[in-house]
Amino acid sequence: MALAIGVDIGGTKVAAGVVDEAGAVLETVRRPTPSRDVDETEDTICAVVAELAQRHEVVAVGIGAAGWIANDRATVLFSPHLAWRNEPLRDALADRIGLPVVVENDANAAAWAEYRYGAARGERVVCCLTLGTGIGGGLVVSGVLFRGAYGVAAEYGHMTIVPGGRRCACGNRGCWEMYASGRALARDARELAEVSPVAAERLLDLAGGNPARLTGEDVTVAAREGDPAAVEIFIEMGRWLGRGVANLAASLDPSIFVIGGGVCAAGDLLLGPTAETFAANLTGRGFRPAARIALAECGPQAGLIGAADLARRRQP
Repeated sequence: MALAIGVDIGGTKVAAGVVDEAGAVLETVRRPTPSRDVDETEDTICAVVAELAQRHEVVAVGIGAAGWIANDRATVLFSPHLAWRNEPLRDALADRIGLPVVVENDANAAAWAEYRYGAARGERVVCCLTLGTGIGGGLVVSGVLFRGAYGVAAEYGHMTIVPGGRRCACGNRGCWEMYASGRALARDARELAEVSPVAAERLLDLAGGNPARLTGEDVTVAAREGDPAAVEIFIEMGRWLGRGVANLAASLDPSIFVIGGGVCAAGDLLLGPTAETFAANLTGRGFRPAARIALAECGPQAGLIGAADLARRRQP
């Protein structure tokens, strides 16, 4: 059974794993992302691949990178959360790694994993959303990962949902991910803690009393405990998510939306208000089939699983 290495590069961590043809992850390693230094990021990628390749016979390496990947599947055109700007990443890594290398957008890779092995198996039109630091997106149509004319399709997180709204790392204002992501959860929790420390008592406990240290993970923990303030934050985020999903349904008409990423640890606390708002805002509601909304099944390793599978399928 051919093994491949998948590497998932986010704004905070580089995770790599050895993946078999059934989508099972045999071993993983993880390192912090030196996000402001291109050379250090590439050194980290090579280090995790070398560590795994010492213990497993692999045929290819797939890199899932948080950024816009050109259709050559080699060049990172732009990454809002990393230092890459028109970076020839595949060429920079291939000689050092010594194996066939494929570069793919990390959310595309996660979408592919869900289509091949997860919640979207057998679906014709699959729209995936990855809720992490921002919102990643992927679209699989009739078994083909849709990349667009220039390789930068499905960047749903950067749709303008509030004209003139909150500033985004991409350079625009009012992007969807500024209202429905891990960053949005943390920001809303910090604002609440500053304005009403009593209401945010449990959140502040989790942050050691310092509002500036609140994270999306803290909000998720508190919400799952039933903390009213954290639950309210999730409800509001779910409403933003549902509005955006309804807009995507009007454009793409998918059979399923798969929602993954770390924020989804909240489960129905997020999915409930998302589905309710989606149903209330779907164009033509009552006269058309509505897409299912499902939680991702491949978990936090979806990006590396998909990247490995895409690389294996492309290797000579």
